[in-house]
Amino acid sequence: MRNRIFGLRTGAILLYTVTRSVKSRPLLLPGAIAVGSCLGWLQPGAGRSLAALVDPLLFCLLVLLFYEIRFRPILKAGRSARFLLLAWGANFVIIPVIGWGIASLLFPRESPLFAGLLLYFLFPCTDWFLGFTRLAKGDVALGAVLLPVNLISQLLLFPVYLGLICTGHAGPAAGGIQVALVEWFLFPLGVAVVLRLIHSLLLSARFTGGIRFSPGNIIPWVIGGVVVCLFADNIVILSANPFAFLKVLLAVSLFFTGSYLVGGLLARQFRFSRPQHVLLSMTMAARNAPLILGLTMVAVPDQPLIHAALIIGLLVEFPHLILLTRLLLRKVFNSSSVPPGSATETA
Repeated sequence: MRNRIFGLRTGAILLYTVTRSVKSRPLLLPGAIAVGSCLGWLQPGAGRSLAALVDPLLFCLLVLLFYEIRFRPILKAGRSARFLLLAWGANFVIIPVIGWGIASLLFPRESPLFAGLLLYFLFPCTDWFLGFTRLAKGDVALGAVLLPVNLISQLLLFPVYLGLICTGHAGPAAGGIQVALVEWFLFPLGVAVVLRLIHSLLLSARFTGGIRFSPGNIIPWVIGGVVVCLFADNIVILSANPFAFLKVLLAVSLFFTGSYLVGGLLARQFRFSRPQHVLLSMTMAARNAPLILGLTMVAVPDQPLIHAALIIGLLVEFPHLILLTRLLLRKVFNSSSVPPGSATETA
């Protein structure tokens, strides 16, 4: 107990010290990796004790992620069926082929890093890609319709992909995966729905003075806590082969480049407007690492290399999306019309 308290206190102080001096959060995830690694090396007992905090942090993370999901826009899906069908095919047919080819090129198929990379590549983002879409002046309104479509699709496909990818690694059988999804999807989703009802009914503007609760401000810190615990508990294993992690970085960079090129090709081929081109590029590039990391750590425990591949992808993703935003803002499209009623008109 003493080691656990010491490790938690030390980790919180170090993480706060690393991130306190920056106004934004670009250093939060690298800082969390550094803090967890230092704890694991300097206080191995405390690092192992921090592993007990992973499940509560993951549950909080899932609740916060589900709290921000809006399913009402899916009712408007019929108005943009052509784009939504192509975006779905790009995310769940074309991107898996690209991801499988890159992972197979750099790692043997029985490697846990191969499994982690594929899990990272397979699932499109369901939250922050809309923010980057708005920054690049894309169609945010259409992206709000695409968001629940992506979420429902990946939750249905997650047990299938996990069973195919992680057959050679320790983890639950198919029935165990279903149970894990019930416990770590339906239960957090139910808690998030209850919290939203409480917030809308009891914490109205007249009681809160107009202050709005934004889970998006908390989510990065919860992810940072998960990363600290993961690296503190597994730093010895993770540092055994540093060249493998350089290959993971290379694989993720190749994936981002490939998704950008394919997105541009599809947008030109199907004559999408500029805002739709931006949205397609963003949804093909951004991945849902936080949610998939949480579900994977529950469904396939004791596999730090799989989890680390997901974290490395998450670490590289933000700089890539910033670069992609700048590229899309500078690029001149042949078709620059803005569809009536798109969010670009009011961005």
